[in-house]
Amino acid sequence: MINQERFWTKSYDEHVHDLDPSLWDTTFTHALRQTFDTIPDNLALEFLGVELTFGELDYYSNKFAHMLLESGFRKGDTIGLNLVNTPQYIIALLGAMKIGLVVTGVSPLLSEDQLVYQLTDSETKVLVTLDAVFEKRLIAIIDRVPLLKMIITTNVGDFLPKFKQILGKLIKKIPTGKIKPIEGKDVKDFMKIIKDKRYDSLLPGNDLTPDDLAYILYTGGATGPPKGAMLTHRSIVADLVMVQTWLSWERGAGVALSGFPFFHVAGIFFCENCLYLGWPQLLVVNPRDTDHMCSLYEKYEVTALVNVPSLFQMLFKNPKFQRLDHSSLDTCISSASPFPVESQKELESLVGENKLLEVYGMTECSPLSTMNPYRGKKKLGSIGLPLMNTDIKLVDPITGEKVEIGQAGEICVKGPQVMKGYWKKPEETANTIDKDGYLHTGDVAIFDEDGYLRIVDRTKDMIIVGGFKVFSNKLENTLTEHPAIEMVATIGVPNPERPGSEYVKAYLTVTPKYSSVDKSQLKSEIANWAKEKVAPYEVPKFIEIREELPLTLVGKVDKKELRAENQ
Repeated sequence: MINQERFWTKSYDEHVHDLDPSLWDTTFTHALRQTFDTIPDNLALEFLGVELTFGELDYYSNKFAHMLLESGFRKGDTIGLNLVNTPQYIIALLGAMKIGLVVTGVSPLLSEDQLVYQLTDSETKVLVTLDAVFEKRLIAIIDRVPLLKMIITTNVGDFLPKFKQILGKLIKKIPTGKIKPIEGKDVKDFMKIIKDKRYDSLLPGNDLTPDDLAYILYTGGATGPPKGAMLTHRSIVADLVMVQTWLSWERGAGVALSGFPFFHVAGIFFCENCLYLGWPQLLVVNPRDTDHMCSLYEKYEVTALVNVPSLFQMLFKNPKFQRLDHSSLDTCISSASPFPVESQKELESLVGENKLLEVYGMTECSPLSTMNPYRGKKKLGSIGLPLMNTDIKLVDPITGEKVEIGQAGEICVKGPQVMKGYWKKPEETANTIDKDGYLHTGDVAIFDEDGYLRIVDRTKDMIIVGGFKVFSNKLENTLTEHPAIEMVATIGVPNPERPGSEYVKAYLTVTPKYSSVDKSQLKSEIANWAKEKVAPYEVPKFIEIREELPLTLVGKVDKKELRAENQ
């Protein structure tokens, strides 16, 4: 049962309340039928100037589904989608799910060993991949993935007009790769499949249930090899329905632009929301190309902009974005990593106050667990309130005891969006989901009196200095108040004089205004400034100024890489 002491509900918007669980007693594909059946002629996707309707998505994905059926694949088989954000990704996703295949998103940037691990662990039988990946990585590992039966290849530019495809390949804007037969594997061309008249274009029948698996999505593997979170149709529909009720977004009334890749849970969840709502999605292959994002934003009068904080920072520093008309923009949603409060203020100064909405989630929660109110008070620097039908408790990371309001504790989530468990890892599942059904997230936060949560750290990112806990996120928020600091990441490095204790090390980039200042002088100035702002044990012992910080595939600062440099 959900905890009745859910004091945060007093801060909910008036229209927000617990929902009848029967609303998610359905499958994802069934939940989408209203969109495909009622607005087939509406714009669904824009990709590099090409537009597709919902009717076309439905048609192509039906043909893809029938090809899979005729090739002998059935409910429960795993399909890997090894693509960037293209129409092919969504068509393959929909087609596979229509007949009950389980989808695993596979980053095109994985190394050969990483690719082998995910395809083997997930027992992938079908892989949809880019021709460039086929030639440069897949051929080299094909003997190491015996379970893989079918490979479907495509090119980033396959939906573009022929002249754009040719030109893009000639000027090396579109990566390409040569396709060749592989003994024992069925190698197919994606575009030929969806144009082949042999494959039926009608909706295939299925025996899917809400508790069947929809996804095996892999976590980052910060503490060991990546783990596959098992998300059911029920769990993803539950999160979808709760979030849409929370936001009061209307069917067909928005336009979406996101920099998240579809192989990341945030990217595919936002994609699901757009399909469910019948909203056009503007697909972005390279979210660091902020000029292209600005062009899309202006042309289509975007209403919802979704990004990781570091990419928001890149976007709002682009002079083109600063000059745009932001009156059509309703909401900026930030997720996946902490967003420095100073940067949040800078974004809102451009797009308008009360438009930034921070949320919190993780792969294991389908993904969202908390959101700032859509209409009510949004607290900058807060991840908001627990969603309806969701209980959250904060526990001491060491003792496991529940902490009081105002004290830091690990976020533990219980609700219909929580994963079924980790694929083929019962011990890891038992270590993550406790006997009462709470999922232990590894994130440390503080509840305020109104029920808003503020992340202070990851348990693994917490720095221990002489027995004192240093919460890196809290420290980074303070450091970014210094006018010279553009981006900052803090980690703990071993103190050789005190085993078990650490020093604080800060990595940072500087704002253009300070780029010509002597680095030694600037580091000394920042250290002295920090002594006035934070506790003595929180002041960085070491400061390193860089041109840029390492980022993960979705644009988060990669602290794992920074820590590795100090081992």
